[in-house]
Amino acid sequence: MKVDPLPRIDLHRHLDGNVRLETILELGLANNLPLPGRTLETLRPHVVVSEPQPGLLPFLAKFEWMVGVLVDAAACRRVAYENVEDAAREGLDAVELRFSPVFMARPHGLVPEAVVEAVIDGVAAGCRDFGVPTKLIGILSRTFGVEECARELDALLAFRDGLVAVDLAGDEGNFPPELFVPQFRRVRNAGLAVTVHAGEAAGAPGIWTAIRELGATRIGHGVRATDDPALMDFLAEQGIGIECNLTSNVQTSTVPDYASHPLRVFLERGLRATINTDDPGISGIDLAHEYEVAAPAAGLSAEQIAQARRNARSLQF
Repeated sequence: MKVDPLPRIDLHRHLDGNVRLETILELGLANNLPLPGRTLETLRPHVVVSEPQPGLLPFLAKFEWMVGVLVDAAACRRVAYENVEDAAREGLDAVELRFSPVFMARPHGLVPEAVVEAVIDGVAAGCRDFGVPTKLIGILSRTFGVEECARELDALLAFRDGLVAVDLAGDEGNFPPELFVPQFRRVRNAGLAVTVHAGEAAGAPGIWTAIRELGATRIGHGVRATDDPALMDFLAEQGIGIECNLTSNVQTSTVPDYASHPLRVFLERGLRATINTDDPGISGIDLAHEYEVAAPAAGLSAEQIAQARRNARSLQF
């Protein structure tokens, strides 16, 4: 049996985008929630993407039923725990899970601090039981506005020791990164690392801002970096990590197909690009699929896939 010498590391995985169908169904039925389907097969089309969506926001709408069943802190803890168990089943050597406490709290009016505490506890229990090194990244969900992100950051920093970094995610087109400079000053002052969703639904200028004004050392997606050759050079020279998500970018119509994805170009230009799953529960994929199906379809050679995996190892927070 051939042993894979390289670790399988997922740096960009949303735990609230990776809720099991079985868990959605069980929690939904137990709490008498108005599910769109009452069996796994009738529920699946409402949760799992089967074809490209017309943009990022329709894709994000698939989260509705993943967070819609988070009726209490126990449900949040369960989902966090199951994410670690799923990482173990996939054979991952390490994973960084990210989550937005406000996004998870909103459907049932939970207290964001309680969500953060439950997620940290669930991940810690999962690490003990399954042995997969797992780190947590808190998200500020820009979709809800600047003031709500400030409150979300309060909740995250109340449990600062359970996190390694803070991310900015959500509606990039309507909430550019420059709106969140004060929040990320607080993040850096708390000693946390910064990664930012940028260059996915908006252009290269947002990537510049994420790095220069928010302090990002890693960029989520970063697809539009190719619009600016000077930015590409800067990313390579400074060793900024790029958290690429091949299938997700096709499904959100960020790129028209795998072959159009810039990951191969990133690697050819010496950028520290990586391969990740983003929202595997919504996309219906796992990291092996991204290595074995998506990356070759994007034109990557075996050595380029290996380089992306080495990059992930070196970029862990």
